Amino acid sequence: METDTLASALLLGLVEGLTEFIPVSSTGHILLLGHFIGFHSTGKTFEVLIQLGAILAILTVYSSRLLKLAKALPSDPMAQRFTTGIVLAFLPAAVIGVLAHDFIKEVLFESPALICTTLVGGGVILLFIDRLTTKPKYTDAMSYPVWLCFAIGCCQTLAMIPGVSRSGATIAGALLLGTDKRSAAEFSFFLAMPTMAGAFAFDLYKNRNVLSFDDAAVISVGFVAALIAGIFVVRGLLDFVSKHGFAPFAWWRIVIGLAGFAGLYFHG
Repeated sequence: METDTLASALLLGLVEGLTEFIPVSSTGHILLLGHFIGFHSTGKTFEVLIQLGAILAILTVYSSRLLKLAKALPSDPMAQRFTTGIVLAFLPAAVIGVLAHDFIKEVLFESPALICTTLVGGGVILLFIDRLTTKPKYTDAMSYPVWLCFAIGCCQTLAMIPGVSRSGATIAGALLLGTDKRSAAEFSFFLAMPTMAGAFAFDLYKNRNVLSFDDAAVISVGFVAALIAGIFVVRGLLDFVSKHGFAPFAWWRIVIGLAGFAGLYFHG
């Protein structure tokens, strides 16, 4: 296996971990970067399977809260409602992800111009939402009503389009539905776990017959890098959002999208 391939996997894994939980589209970033550095993975599995590292990053940081939630689940109505809300929020993306899997991987993942467009458009929308001054009705992710959780889950389905951002779609949807910024980001963390685990398992199943040992080595490098980078982001994101909002991420999306357009124009 070429050293350059492993170096690319390391770089892409770091980008995945750094961008998965912020509303800038990790998939859009690694697909664009992979396009420009000439990285190709079997069946575009690398870009999905390294998300396992990001999942483990949440589990590592939130382990005590998840354990507490599991212990309370049999008897605590709030824990039961929250768990039900997460399951309902996960279902829309699960259904559409299964039905549209091949179209997403074979068409949308291969459209860098589309990714640039959604990065810029999503950045503009996020700027607008971040500047809204309405008073939030819901400030505790654990206490979101079930209908709100499901509605946020419906918003998450927009992230099937690379460049939209899973966290961006859920956070923007939550804010428009009356939540505050911190709890919206935290709910997005919790929703990421079943969503990304489901995407990982289904993509691995779909490509189980075409992956090789070399693919496993490349994916493992990306996975470890995503895990390490993801831990740092999860630990600091909520405090950053509370102080600065989402505008920095919106501008970042716009800059990356425009840079991507420039790269496509000059280099193809």
